[in-house]
Amino acid sequence: MPFFKRESRRQRGEAASDFNRKLIAPMILGSIINPINSSVISIALIPIGTAFHALPSETAWLVSALYLATAIGQPVVGKLIDLYGPRLLFLVATSIVGLSGLLAIFAPNLWWMVAARVLLGFGTCAGYPASMYLIRTEADRTGQRSPAKVLTILAVSNQTIAVIGPTLGGILIEWGGWQSAFLINVPLSIACVVLGYFRFPKALRRDPDKKPPLIDVAGIVYFSVTLLSALLYLMNPHWNTVYFLALAAVFGVLFVRREKRTEQPFIDVSVLGGNVPLLLTYGRSLLAAVVTYSFLYGFTQWLEEGRGLSPSGAGLLLLPMFVTGLLISSATGKNPALRAKLTAGGFILFATCVLLLAVRSTSPIILLVAIALLLGIPQGLLSLANQNAVYYQALPEQIGASSGLLRTSAYIGAMLASAANGLFLQSGATTSGVHHLALLCVATGAMLLLLTLLDRSTLKLGQSLPS
Repeated sequence: MPFFKRESRRQRGEAASDFNRKLIAPMILGSIINPINSSVISIALIPIGTAFHALPSETAWLVSALYLATAIGQPVVGKLIDLYGPRLLFLVATSIVGLSGLLAIFAPNLWWMVAARVLLGFGTCAGYPASMYLIRTEADRTGQRSPAKVLTILAVSNQTIAVIGPTLGGILIEWGGWQSAFLINVPLSIACVVLGYFRFPKALRRDPDKKPPLIDVAGIVYFSVTLLSALLYLMNPHWNTVYFLALAAVFGVLFVRREKRTEQPFIDVSVLGGNVPLLLTYGRSLLAAVVTYSFLYGFTQWLEEGRGLSPSGAGLLLLPMFVTGLLISSATGKNPALRAKLTAGGFILFATCVLLLAVRSTSPIILLVAIALLLGIPQGLLSLANQNAVYYQALPEQIGASSGLLRTSAYIGAMLASAANGLFLQSGATTSGVHHLALLCVATGAMLLLLTLLDRSTLKLGQSLPS
């Protein structure tokens, strides 16, 4: 139940026809914090491992820590944004980002850095749900039920920052060491706080006739323990850690029972469980993330260790992937039909994973560039299509939590990829290890393609709404 009373169009006068452009800058800045840190750390893993004498299986925690915190925090903060609006939560969260950057810069050991990445993960939780919330409220205000242009801007901005992230990370590392790769969080945090304070709308007057919403603390705790336990097992799948699965199952049952019985649940599992198209979108997002992040982290480390490239050289070689993704999203963003994007993206993703099996330590640069170019196509198609699918499939009053769960599904995929990197590259980023990682990506790509083809709900998704 929304916490704030929304005035009707008649009460507030004639609604403006255009999206409030003052919101775009803080929306973009808040949503890019996570992808820029994801892309920069991919280049920094080898230098950090060298500095702290850590294996890839240990530095993998720098990736997992961020996504573990964010996977839990995104739907929680998204739900709070649905209830209270985005402004205060955005300001608090982005302030934490700056603090985490300072802690990482002065880290005395690897696990100090892992703690800083956990803090960073919680700090990035508000940006994307706040943006989706504002897009939905602005669509209601302007009467644009399908603001395709703004949704495309949001997706393209995230891909744009991913374009410069690896290159920027490589340049910063060679200029000032691995610590400088985290320095970017400080000015980003300051800019988000300033812009969010002056441009995000203040909370509307509370309706005195309605009771204030209750925060489902027990539901949040059960959800967090369930997800945390499952992810900890996935990070180290072994008979000695199987108790994490048992813990996840117990708290998962408690979570479902709690949400079905409480008046104001954290996640309405009855509605979510009945929304099969939305669940399938989360599944596609998870599978696509497994492939993308396996490539981003595993292939990048192999370029430095197995192929012998410098950090800046590895970053430059990733540019074609991100540039292609950016161009594809920009070119297809105005087309509201999503089925073709999802299908084409699935086919090309699968084919690229098969091609990855052909890489060798002596492979020509042109082959590596071609692989990066090809992977950029599904990156551009699938990320935009899944984001827009959630916009159409989620209930308007749950857009913050639903978009948070979309990011959670992607972060779970990223953690699975990180676990796979730790497993297959535990002795170093060898060519053999990359081939084993590629086999996992081939199987994942096949699952994604099959899921897409079987999902009939996407046939007319987005076509019936005017852009």
